[in-house]
Amino acid sequence: MKPDRSPRPSTPTGRPAPGQALPLATLLEHTAHAVAAVRAGRSLTDALADCPPAARPGCQALSFHVMKHLGGAQAARAALVPRQPPAEVEALLLCALALLWPDGEPPYGEHTLVDQTVRCARQRTPAQAGFINAVLRRFLRERAALVPRLEQSDPVARFQHPRWWIARVRQDWPQQAEALLAANQVHAPMALRVNARHGDASRYLAELAGIDLPAIAAGEHAVVLDRAVPVDRLPGFAEGRVSVQDLSAQRAALLVLGQGDERLPEGARVLDACSAPGGKTAHLLELATLDLTALDADASRLERVAGTLQRLQLHARLQAADAGDVERWWDGQPFDAILLDAPCSASGIVRRHPDARWLRRPGDIPELARLQARLLDRLWPLLRPGGRLIYATCSIFKAEGEDQVEAFLQRTVDAERRNAPGHLLPLVDNSIGSSAAGVGDGFYYARLDKRT
Repeated sequence: MKPDRSPRPSTPTGRPAPGQALPLATLLEHTAHAVAAVRAGRSLTDALADCPPAARPGCQALSFHVMKHLGGAQAARAALVPRQPPAEVEALLLCALALLWPDGEPPYGEHTLVDQTVRCARQRTPAQAGFINAVLRRFLRERAALVPRLEQSDPVARFQHPRWWIARVRQDWPQQAEALLAANQVHAPMALRVNARHGDASRYLAELAGIDLPAIAAGEHAVVLDRAVPVDRLPGFAEGRVSVQDLSAQRAALLVLGQGDERLPEGARVLDACSAPGGKTAHLLELATLDLTALDADASRLERVAGTLQRLQLHARLQAADAGDVERWWDGQPFDAILLDAPCSASGIVRRHPDARWLRRPGDIPELARLQARLLDRLWPLLRPGGRLIYATCSIFKAEGEDQVEAFLQRTVDAERRNAPGHLLPLVDNSIGSSAAGVGDGFYYARLDKRT
């Protein structure tokens, strides 16, 4: 969703009149708060939760744009203002510079944006309003020459990712590195999962066509919309007939259940070890009748799993616990299958979470790899002989995917690798119909069977 391009007048109370959008200056104030929170190490999702409901849609749209152009904005600020300004001033300045960065579809006219940024500054930091005005007007005067120079000299400005992140992508995927970095700058498609208990993709496509929502089928129960819409526009969403879930994420349940002679029997005992927010848990239960335990270390996030299952009228055993702290939650009965969708860098879902690249630090990757290894080692003994463990991460970094699984196989004598996708990259060759519309998120999947 993109905010209205022109600011609207507000009532004397500062609230928008009925039918009117919030002034851009107000949205910029909330956006600057959110950007400052991300730079301080807080997720954008959490920061946006603090935003007043009336401002949240516009603030989210602006914040996403800023996150996608923050590398260039930081480089421009350093070039124009070598001495770092106070945090609250810098956050607003970075927002404006990111929104003024050359882009195919700028969210506002440049003069409107400068005017409203200065108006916001007069409210936030009155003494700095003139300084911000001067910096932004200088950027507009010098932009045509400054931006190409920054992009040529600074990969952070060129690729809009931290330097260490760029280096890791180049190391792991030397042939696809620039395409992967560019892919994070485009909008992710809105993919749906049709509840198998209520229908399939072909029937749901007909419903969508009836309300003028063009879409394509991407599997028996998967649909990709031509354009994103609010979930309340989706036929049957409230009744649990459809859910929003990325195409790559939809592979998890299929890998856990297997097919043909390898399909899990009805009533199989299954563990979803890191289940929040519940999409994969629900998909498993839509496709089969299972004795399913859904764990998550965060009790508040587990409430989202409960809400998802309630909407879909499905049932699982929910337990708030650290999956690796087995003695505290396991009843001693082995599982037929385990899904370990492990905590990771989220480097494969940056299109949907553009703040992830700025939140992570180089030291996070080895720390996450240690956590993933611990979970693999702790959960493996819970699997019955002949059972399967599906290891998944929403990451394109090999340290969290292929390298992790190879190390596990070397230290685990009764583990056998079976067919699974491995690394899925968010590029056109990982798509339905060879178009950007069907490109799934970056993911990694491995299937590990326990020898009998």
